Amino acid sequence: MTDRLDATFSALSDPTRRAILVMLLEDDMAVTDVAHPFAMSLAAISKHLGILADAGLISQEKRGRVKWCKLEPDALRDAAVWMKGFGQMESIDLDAFERFLAAELDE
Repeated sequence: MTDRLDATFSALSDPTRRAILVMLLEDDMAVTDVAHPFAMSLAAISKHLGILADAGLISQEKRGRVKWCKLEPDALRDAAVWMKGFGQMESIDLDAFERFLAAELDE
């Protein structure tokens, strides 16, 4: 479970990847549609999508010539359970959590 949590939190550490997950909350999207709002190359977006897929947070499927991305919300369940283990947290400030993780990883 530790490797899975590491992959999940690593994937969530990037704001672009978190934005992609929010976009996929609404519906499945083609890779080109995912890339549209970002000022980066399709190759860079594909790299982000690969990290999310490796963490199990999204799945990718080729339909004809188009590669589609789908959110896998159950993948966050282990992370949510782990975070709840720290006490009676009503809400989690993910930005503060990101800063904490960045500080820990820099050491």
